[in-house]
Amino acid sequence: MRISQGSQGNRGRGVGLGLALGSAVAFGGSGVAAKPLIEAGLDPLHVVWLRVAGAALVMLPLAVRHRGLPRRRPALLAGFGLLAVAGVQACYFAAISRIPVGVALLVEYLGPAILLGWVRFVQRRPVTRAAAVGVVLAVGGLACVVEVWSGMRFDTLGLLLALAAACCQAGYFVLSDQGADAGEEAPDPLGVIAYGLLVGALVLTVVTRPWTMDWSVLAGTARMDGTPVAAWLLLGWVVLIATVLAYATGVVAVRRLSPQVAGVVACLEAVIATVLAWVLLGEHLSAPQIIGGAVVLVGAFVAQSSTPVRAPEGPVAGGSGHAEGGSAADSPERQLSAPGSAP
Repeated sequence: MRISQGSQGNRGRGVGLGLALGSAVAFGGSGVAAKPLIEAGLDPLHVVWLRVAGAALVMLPLAVRHRGLPRRRPALLAGFGLLAVAGVQACYFAAISRIPVGVALLVEYLGPAILLGWVRFVQRRPVTRAAAVGVVLAVGGLACVVEVWSGMRFDTLGLLLALAAACCQAGYFVLSDQGADAGEEAPDPLGVIAYGLLVGALVLTVVTRPWTMDWSVLAGTARMDGTPVAAWLLLGWVVLIATVLAYATGVVAVRRLSPQVAGVVACLEAVIATVLAWVLLGEHLSAPQIIGGAVVLVGAFVAQSSTPVRAPEGPVAGGSGHAEGGSAADSPERQLSAPGSAP
């Protein structure tokens, strides 16, 4: 019987890893599908609105199913919608309109490092040496990505927007940590995602004023590295694959894995996005930029994997993936803290 349970556990873990990889691929493809739409004439924020509003419409049945959730956790839903949906995506899409997709996503993955800075200097809780090493690696890798020795050849505003996306991602982690150990019934992650998309769509509607959008662009074609592609097909990719499928597979993956393991797999999103941008958009990066990107990912991995699920009495960032008193999968609130909000 023990062998059977162990076999089932291994299969479940294998399925979880497969779903986490699928989520990373889906999220990683958002930029390469959205950038041609932006270059065809759509404002970056309008593309974000189309993405979020379309995904919210698809997820509407889940919101109806969990209609009691806004009454029980209004702050969580509002924060999720503002940071994980509207903030991350708006800043990221605005960034890729000015800098390469791979660079924008790599900068966004400074989020775990920014989170540790929040823990250390705002919450005034200690972090381990391993976490500090992760921050140094991420910042050093970023210096290579932007080629600081060449006078910041990348658009400064684009980099600032990508950093804003990283800050929103860090805020999402902080928000997900609130009430993780509370005794109340934890909300269903899919319900939180559905309402987060609805909140994000409402906020973006006010900010972007979609009625001013040039809707005729969606009836035409956009060019992907010179190849014409139907605009509606790219939009369908962004909504169904890079948003709905990406969020759904990511949440199910975290349910089968710990947030740390799912988060490590999600770091592949930046690599996938860079490769897709190279192949589909012709955005070639130099050797130092590729090396710097790898260092950023290593830094993000170290910083994230050194953060336990629950806050112990000692340092809040340790080398183990589990904290005292339970496993990473024990808290559904923490299950929302895997990356992939850039999404």
